[in-house]
Amino acid sequence: MRYLYRFIFFRLMGWKLIGTIDPALKKCVVIVAPHTSWFDFLIGLMVRRILRREINFLAKKELFRPPFGWYFRWVGGTPLDRTPNQKKVDAIAEIFEQKEVFRLAMSPEGTRKKTERWKTGFYYIAKAANVPVIRVAFDYAKKQVTFSEPFYPTDDVEEDLRKILKFYDGVQGKVAENF
Repeated sequence: MRYLYRFIFFRLMGWKLIGTIDPALKKCVVIVAPHTSWFDFLIGLMVRRILRREINFLAKKELFRPPFGWYFRWVGGTPLDRTPNQKKVDAIAEIFEQKEVFRLAMSPEGTRKKTERWKTGFYYIAKAANVPVIRVAFDYAKKQVTFSEPFYPTDDVEEDLRKILKFYDGVQGKVAENF
């Protein structure tokens, strides 16, 4: 199946991969941006298979019920209880603690629509779980997926976010006006 994904991604679609996630890095928060289209999920699934890396995502627990729950687990999903007034950062940090391998992919925008600011949950999850952030850019203009080196958050949130955002300078999403 990996060869089929490679053929589709590299040959048919004409995309490139720049960088990777070190297989020795078992736990991290992977932020993927820009997230402007449902097609980003398909790109992510292909890249995950090509790299042979377990990369997970969180979704509302309701998605994991029959008839499709098996599929979401199979593609790396982990159910999350989104009941209001919960400490979600702590709950997600607990998931990191419970699992031997957990590379959590997240969209910092939190939506496919245009936003003025990114949500910072990914940052606080990485801090609480004591794991690095891997930045991943889906650049549709250049047809490339680019991975950063691990970034370990410090106690200077503003400076860290500035460095994180700089990685995405010039990157164009599938729906360019939404990023």
